Amino acid sequence: MTGNLEFQYPWLLALLALLPIYAFLRGRIGKLAALRFPSADIARAAGAAARSAAGRLLLFLRILTVALCIVTLAGPRFANDHTETQASGIDIMLVLDLSWSMMALDMSGPQERVSRYDIASQVLEDFIRKRRSDRLGLVVFSAVPYLASPLTLNHDWLIENLHRLHVGLIRDLGTAIGDATAAGAKRLKALKDSKSRIIILLTDGDNNKGEIDPLPGAQLAAALGVKIYTIGIGIEQPCTLPLFNPLTGKLELDANGNVKPAMVLQPANYDVLSKMSALSRGKSYRATNRRELQRIYDEIDRLEKTEIKLRRFTTYRPLYQWPLLAALGLFALEVVLANTRLRRVP
Repeated sequence: MTGNLEFQYPWLLALLALLPIYAFLRGRIGKLAALRFPSADIARAAGAAARSAAGRLLLFLRILTVALCIVTLAGPRFANDHTETQASGIDIMLVLDLSWSMMALDMSGPQERVSRYDIASQVLEDFIRKRRSDRLGLVVFSAVPYLASPLTLNHDWLIENLHRLHVGLIRDLGTAIGDATAAGAKRLKALKDSKSRIIILLTDGDNNKGEIDPLPGAQLAAALGVKIYTIGIGIEQPCTLPLFNPLTGKLELDANGNVKPAMVLQPANYDVLSKMSALSRGKSYRATNRRELQRIYDEIDRLEKTEIKLRRFTTYRPLYQWPLLAALGLFALEVVLANTRLRRVP
């Protein structure tokens, strides 16, 4: 917000240029005397020099009063320029796999012990922070889906809930992609004023649990006007699932500080994810490391831009009362002086 002083009728200020002309002409006609006497001798006795100065003072007060009246008529005001941001946000439901296979370490770099879930949640948090004008929600799933956060503009609260999650929090084992997709779509349907509805589904496995298969779930979402972006993560080769504590989501290490293997995971078949995206006019992605996953979310961020409009307007605070009050004060002073100390005698 910025402000500046301006006049509603600035052309009236041109009248101020007439005041010096008036004062000059008044001086040529003759100086205004403070006292008028029928005899010059009496005037000299009264002290002409002092009274002449008094007359000029009254003239000065009159001219200054008129100048302030002209300023008042010009309409001085203080203008405040405002800019408001009007965002037409997108409603995005984040659907995140929380099944045990998300503890695999295949996406971490050398000398790292970072699970698929840790990488996914970190990239997801970065995505959330970028979408300031959008309502975002979070559904997590394993064998059953759970609502971790309803759609909200309070992204700090959403991220706080994301930090509370860990693999093993959902005790039911399995991967219910179809149920999770349907749950997210139903949450988006409940918003009557939604401009655009999107699901971003991240998983590392095949659907093996739930009452709804992935493709019917995608068809349900499409029927509700929801676009689905699917992201499959994990390398293309078999990898080891490390032993971990489901109560905390922390890795179990041996006496030498090495990861204990639990079982071998086979690479997932992500063809169904491509079909889900195609049914809902979305797009499907694959990520085998952190950099690829970050690039995917950055691309989705560019594809699904929030429409932001800037509305500029100006509010005015009138200031005419101040020069008007000053003019009235000077006029009153002139009247008082003219009738008391500087009174003219006929």
